[in-house]
Amino acid sequence: MNKSRHLPADQRKEMTVRAVVDLCGKEDPARITTASIAKHMKVTQGALFRHFASKDAIWKAVAEWVAERVMQRLDKAARQADSPLGALEAMFMAHIGFIVEHPGVPRMMMGQLQHGRPTPARRMVFSLLSGYRERIEVLLNEGCEQGELRADLDIEAATTQFVGTIQGLVMQSLIAGDVRQTLELAPGAFGIYRQGIVAQQGEKS
Repeated sequence: MNKSRHLPADQRKEMTVRAVVDLCGKEDPARITTASIAKHMKVTQGALFRHFASKDAIWKAVAEWVAERVMQRLDKAARQADSPLGALEAMFMAHIGFIVEHPGVPRMMMGQLQHGRPTPARRMVFSLLSGYRERIEVLLNEGCEQGELRADLDIEAATTQFVGTIQGLVMQSLIAGDVRQTLELAPGAFGIYRQGIVAQQGEKS
C-alpha cells in the first residue's frame, strides 16, 4: 500500500516539490515531465493534479520552496555574525551548504531563467535573486559605513561579484559532476573576494 495516499495535502505537496528538486539533480529540468515526477514518486499523474492545477503550478511551488528555504538559511547565518563582513561570509558559506544539500536547485534555477516565457516559477526565481542582491547590498553598505569595508567600494559591482563567485563555483562543480567540491573551494574563493572589499590598513575612521 502507498502510505502517501493517506498523507495530508500539504505534506503531499511538499513531497512533490522535494521529488522535483531531487530529479533536477539527476537530469535536465527541461526534460522533467509530470509523468517522470509521478514515476519518481510512485504515484499516478492524476494524483499530482489533485494538488496542482498544472505543470506550471508544480514548478511555481518548487521555486517558492527554494526561495523560502534559501532566504531562511541566509538570514539565520547573517544574524549569527557579529559584523557586516562576517555576515557576508556566513551567508556565502550557508548558500554553498544549501546547494550541496540540494544539488538540483541550481539546475532548476538556471532552467527557469532560460525559460522562453514568463512563467510563475521564472518570476519567483527573479524575485529570489532580487531579494538576495538587496541583502548583500545592505551588508556592503553597512560595512562601508562602519569602516570595515573600503570607503570607495562599488556596491553594485561588489554585489554582482558576490553572486557571481557562488555561481562560478556551482558551475564548475556541475561540470565536474561533484557538487561537494564547492565546500572545499568556497573558503578560498571568499578569501579572494574579501581582499577586494575590505578597508586597507589606516583607512578605517
